[in-house]
Amino acid sequence: MERRIKLKTLNEHITCEICRGYFIDATTVTECLHTFCKSCLVKHLEENNTCPTCENVIHQSHPLQYISFDRTMQDIVYKLVPNLMDNEMQREREFYKTRNLPCPKDMPQVHDSDDKANEQAHQEADYHRQDEQVNVCLECISDKLRNLKRRFIRCSSQATITHLKKFLAKKVLNGIDRYKDIDILCNDELLGKDHTLKFVYVTRWRFKDPPLRLQYRPRVDL
Repeated sequence: MERRIKLKTLNEHITCEICRGYFIDATTVTECLHTFCKSCLVKHLEENNTCPTCENVIHQSHPLQYISFDRTMQDIVYKLVPNLMDNEMQREREFYKTRNLPCPKDMPQVHDSDDKANEQAHQEADYHRQDEQVNVCLECISDKLRNLKRRFIRCSSQATITHLKKFLAKKVLNGIDRYKDIDILCNDELLGKDHTLKFVYVTRWRFKDPPLRLQYRPRVDL
């Protein structure tokens, strides 16, 4: 016989210790494996360098480099908690509305080609063209790296800083495997490898006029 488990018996495993709500964008500290909402953890790490649960030091100077999005945990939370994902989407729409901005996920998609066959092929290849798009300007701030011939790019808001590092490594270091030799910054602040461009746009660029301006340099070991 199927055994039913009450959701409240699992709450301690799927709620954020900072806000006491269910995980949204579940993010795990790689050093101790404690998980929190991404926005809660990042806000905490703006003033601290320790884990909110165990108080272990994550990193002396750049703790944001040692947190990672936990997709498996977030999928579990959305499956366990009824309507959580829909409610979060509604809150996101209201967030944009209060700032007199269109919600990107509600904007009509514009296709560059009328060729339906090509469009279908692109969708099957999962190029993320249906995602919210972000305009980015990549500026070199070191004479040890080359400037890009084309500084402006347009890509999915779900792309991460690691994706940009690999792109830059291929362009300016002649090898995608050297992506760890590059730092990317926004407003002179080093960005974590798992930050999405949407997250950077909201929390670091703070809705200033596009494009999102990021700087790159050789990695600095601290």
